[in-house]
Amino acid sequence: MLEWELYEPMCDWLDQYLRDNYKGYEIIVADSHSERLDKALEKYGVVKEQANGVDIQIDVLGIARKKNDVKLFFIEAKKTKLTLRDLGQLWAYCKLVDPEEAWLLTSSDLGTLRKLLLGFNREDLLDFGNGKKIKKMRVGIWDVKKRIPDLSSIVPKI
Repeated sequence: MLEWELYEPMCDWLDQYLRDNYKGYEIIVADSHSERLDKALEKYGVVKEQANGVDIQIDVLGIARKKNDVKLFFIEAKKTKLTLRDLGQLWAYCKLVDPEEAWLLTSSDLGTLRKLLLGFNREDLLDFGNGKKIKKMRVGIWDVKKRIPDLSSIVPKI
């Protein structure tokens, strides 16, 4: 399976996840892997100054909007075993743009992140946020057959 083949089922899952968890919000989900985040957001009338002119490309972008309350959701998709580099990429995006939630999902295996997150109990590597509220990126395995994240693999546990 190619990485881009993960985007559509991930979009479908994120759309349902947001509709279930953000009732009363307008929900938008897009495959945005081929464009910069600022351009993808611009299409939906969302301005995030931190993303302007910065080369951030999110594979799957979710937006939950209710009046002036806009929440962003990121999914980075991988088809290979996860590495610290993969986590670092998503972490940098999260530190800059501060989404509501961010997911690093692979159709393969947790790879070296399994040892870091579970073996060394370093869930602090998943932390991001504005300082007032600490959020955690979620890392896990994408179940290709079921077209959903394998919840038993998600770190930190939901």
